[in-house]
Amino acid sequence: MTSNRRSFLKQAAGSLAAMAVMPTAFAETSAKKMFFDISLAEWSLHKALFAKKITNLDFPGIARKEFDISIVEYVNQFFKDKAQDKTYLNDLLTRCKDNGITNHLIMIDGEGNLGAPDAAERSKAVENHHKWVECAKYLGCKTIRVNAAGQGTAEEVSKAAVDGLGKLGEFAKTMNINVIVENHGGYSSNGQWLSGVMKQVGMKNVGTLPDFGNFCIKHGQGHTCEEEYDRYKGTSELMPFAKGASAKFYNFDANGNCVETDYNRILKIVKDSGFKGTIGIEYEGDGLEEYEGIRKSKAILERVGPIV
Repeated sequence: MTSNRRSFLKQAAGSLAAMAVMPTAFAETSAKKMFFDISLAEWSLHKALFAKKITNLDFPGIARKEFDISIVEYVNQFFKDKAQDKTYLNDLLTRCKDNGITNHLIMIDGEGNLGAPDAAERSKAVENHHKWVECAKYLGCKTIRVNAAGQGTAEEVSKAAVDGLGKLGEFAKTMNINVIVENHGGYSSNGQWLSGVMKQVGMKNVGTLPDFGNFCIKHGQGHTCEEEYDRYKGTSELMPFAKGASAKFYNFDANGNCVETDYNRILKIVKDSGFKGTIGIEYEGDGLEEYEGIRKSKAILERVGPIV
């Protein structure tokens, strides 16, 4: 065999070997995982729920069958009188098991202001939240989402919120439940204010739920916002305390991107913070039917998540 032929065969063998590993390399690249898990926030279906087209008991099955999402976030107002109803909760748990659903958190509203400067009002609010901590534990959730609201100056509400969240956090700690605060209007939508509250509370099981589209400090007429905090700055300030995040969506452009939020930019902020938890889809738009809006929202997270 001539040296030229031997050289050719050696090169050919090397090329074939390289080609053999290429599919694996391509597969690894294409299968790059996201740094977070996707959950579905029940508020994404609030129109159908308020219209009685579906119920809270239907939610786990819908999340799985319609959107192939296996983690859910409940809203307490859709089962407001059922927090201590074991028959109802057992039915809900059965539906979760039947659909392979993991219960992640319960969003709590309407149980009083944890940042109320009045001590008696604040104490009552803390007490009202106890049943939801117990409900979260029963359902296998890790977390309840609360609000740090109150009437008064920024300093007064901050001081009260530190006390209210601290006391609720102590109760929740006995059940290994997290208490997290969403930027949900008023002072809480000021990232600097809310991060300051978190620093003063200083508890491992008390944190934040940054909502990417909820930084309106003062609302105007017709759902307008008169004063808005920078969402990217606010998210950066809240992520060090985050035990979840809420991906808010309203409108989409012709390319399927979110109009209000640059998800490449905001998910990079989230990733750079070291966060590796769950991000919940919260579609609130009026332009699309809820199911379609949820699907478009999920598509964005699945597209951007692996590349940021």
